[in-house]
Amino acid sequence: MRNILEKAIRSAQNCEIAFSKFITANDTGATGGHQAGFHLHKKSWPLFFDSEGEKGSNKDKFVSIKWQDDFETDSRFIYYGRGTRNEYRLTRFGKKFPYLTDDNVGDLLILCKISDEYYEAYVLQTDDEIEEFFAALNISSNDTNGIIPQQFQLSEEDLLLKCFDEFIKKLVVDFPTTIDIANQARNCYKDAYSITQAIIKSNPDKEILKWLDAEFQLFKTIENNRYSEMIRTPFGSVEELVISANTILNRRKSRAGKSLEHHLAEMFNIFKLIFDSQAVTEGNKKPDFLFPNVDAYFDQKFDDNKLVVLASKTTCKDRWRQILNEADRIKTKHLFTLQQGISKNQLTEMYKYNVCLVVPKPYLKSFPPEFRDQILTLDNFIGQVKTKQS
Repeated sequence: MRNILEKAIRSAQNCEIAFSKFITANDTGATGGHQAGFHLHKKSWPLFFDSEGEKGSNKDKFVSIKWQDDFETDSRFIYYGRGTRNEYRLTRFGKKFPYLTDDNVGDLLILCKISDEYYEAYVLQTDDEIEEFFAALNISSNDTNGIIPQQFQLSEEDLLLKCFDEFIKKLVVDFPTTIDIANQARNCYKDAYSITQAIIKSNPDKEILKWLDAEFQLFKTIENNRYSEMIRTPFGSVEELVISANTILNRRKSRAGKSLEHHLAEMFNIFKLIFDSQAVTEGNKKPDFLFPNVDAYFDQKFDDNKLVVLASKTTCKDRWRQILNEADRIKTKHLFTLQQGISKNQLTEMYKYNVCLVVPKPYLKSFPPEFRDQILTLDNFIGQVKTKQS
């Protein structure tokens, strides 16, 4: 599938406009609704129309789409505005279309507009493919379900940008560490929008997504600052170009891997939870978070019911199995993820192995309805841990 990933990256970088989204249970019909095809966010209308749909009327557009650089479908973009409906969808794929099954829930759909009537589409199915695509396009999971931004832009009057600029001016290193970027992004976000601890505590699910978004904006601002001169200067050789490109991509992937962990730790501190991060358990395993701490974990007199383990992974279609043996003493393994949607089969298998998902509350709706009661929000998780520690 490496070839498909490379083609998806190239198409998204070179096309007129590109869109991405995680395939959800709603798209595949697993929610029990009668809607057909991929649901597209309302802000994605420029992908296929010249103007927004107007409530009270439907409008559509027929196009050809080449999937996985393999086969084509004659498909239909449609806006439903009549009655109670107000949504965009991509429909009509023909019989035996392979990417609208329950097993596709959680895959990443990429749509690329090549011309008014011709599109290319790709479906990425593994965690590695999805994260490599994000790194190549310099987007995060928060940028999905919409148009892929061509470049990072903020108003010159934006208080967040001013805070970012002040931070960059004071930098004495080529590139700050991932934890420094995370801390600074939160500080800038809080100052720019007057965010208090009371606001954070009232809605941790919303705020952690805001933190992640602010950090990603800061990271891209630093990239633009540090590399603007380099990309204007011709490279001396192909090897120099490859080395520089790999350095940038590897830094992007490294930041993405640590970002979520840093912000979760700060959230737990705000709620005054007791925890250890990266504590060593059996077999030199290092779970991301152990509540209350590693001393309690190895104290055989400590109540098992008060021990909690949490892993953090931006995507988890494949990687959830990695956490199964991270803390043998704790039966239920909690996993915080930014994955938007997972198939019924995968969820069933996760819960069979006592893996309990934790997701930001806005992402709950992307999971099959029958599993939503079993999935915790960040607020739910914090409340459960706080109760165990009281």
